[in-house]
Amino acid sequence: MNIFDSDRHVMEPVQLWSIYLDTDIYSKFTIHTKVSINNEIDNINMPKTFYVGDIPILNNWNEDIQIASSLRSESTKIERIAAMKPESQLVSMDESEIKCAAIFSTFAGFIVNHSELPADVSLAYADAYNRWLKDYCDYDSDRLKAVGIISRHDPINMIEQLEKVVENGWTSITLRPEVIMGRVLGHADYNDFWAACEKHNIAVAFHGGTNLHAPTAGTDRFTSRFAMHACSHPMEAQMAFVSLLESGVLERHPRLKFAFLEAGASWVPHWLWRLDNICYPEFPTLVEENIKMLPSEYFKRQCWVGIELGEPCLREVIDVIGHDKLLYGSDFPHPDHLHFSTEDIAQQLSELNEIELKAVLEQNAKDFYGFESLDAESACVNESDSLVEAG
Repeated sequence: MNIFDSDRHVMEPVQLWSIYLDTDIYSKFTIHTKVSINNEIDNINMPKTFYVGDIPILNNWNEDIQIASSLRSESTKIERIAAMKPESQLVSMDESEIKCAAIFSTFAGFIVNHSELPADVSLAYADAYNRWLKDYCDYDSDRLKAVGIISRHDPINMIEQLEKVVENGWTSITLRPEVIMGRVLGHADYNDFWAACEKHNIAVAFHGGTNLHAPTAGTDRFTSRFAMHACSHPMEAQMAFVSLLESGVLERHPRLKFAFLEAGASWVPHWLWRLDNICYPEFPTLVEENIKMLPSEYFKRQCWVGIELGEPCLREVIDVIGHDKLLYGSDFPHPDHLHFSTEDIAQQLSELNEIELKAVLEQNAKDFYGFESLDAESACVNESDSLVEAG
């Protein structure tokens, strides 16, 4: 079976920024590391802390987390190094029988969406990362499918950023689900951007995470990695859908495609049931302008969701939104998912029949990301070249 990985990551080498970033921005907001003051605790070599200029890149990256990260870093070193270069990324994909992968950032998103960085710096880092990613994925564009990153700091330039993504021939972008610079995803300032995404048939993948300098779910009451990590992914995904729904983005743009990744799928049945049966009918006049059908109908029409291997309730998820809206993502090489192996993936997804399994591991990613249309275009170009040569 050909597996299409809907959520795979690069590890950005630090030196990329000196090569791809605007020189003026780089001189003022250089990526660098500092060694912790307590560099050695109980014979543990503390990891270096990353900064952009004078600002730490990660939020709440406290001593306890640094110690835990150091203890685990050696066991994930091989995978992290493999994700830095396309050649070794492809080798790791072969080992897991991954035919094709949507490629996401690891660190760039923390910089681009950093609440303490000026808009021009956020934009410059997004542009630099996308140019580096193009070179990375062009190594084998049939298997490495770039997912462009967009800066939300200044909505005025978001369409221009999107047009560069389109010029690259890419079919998808990734956004953080959080409130960025005071704007939720359904904010009116993004209206033209959503229209442009629909016009260009650009799929939008929401990918959350922990330790971002932004108001992520859980950070208002927790500081531990355990609690923040438990809250950030699934809760931000749920609120992202509500923001798009209640603002009318889904109603106004019926051809827009959205995916919620690395948050599991088990939340979907409960969340849609609550929206359909409690929130939607409570005060109909308050939602009638932007929500003209059941919230679950919008989700079934326009939304995909990433599953976790071994998670419960997948049959209930399928009953609500259908098996054709489920995506598989490895999250390689991030340590919280490295223990999930594809070796017995059919057994881990035993709730799925053969047709459903093939859809989840292959066809659904093609449908969401538009991989199939790219393959068709490539085939047409190759055929045309052959005819010219034959002529």
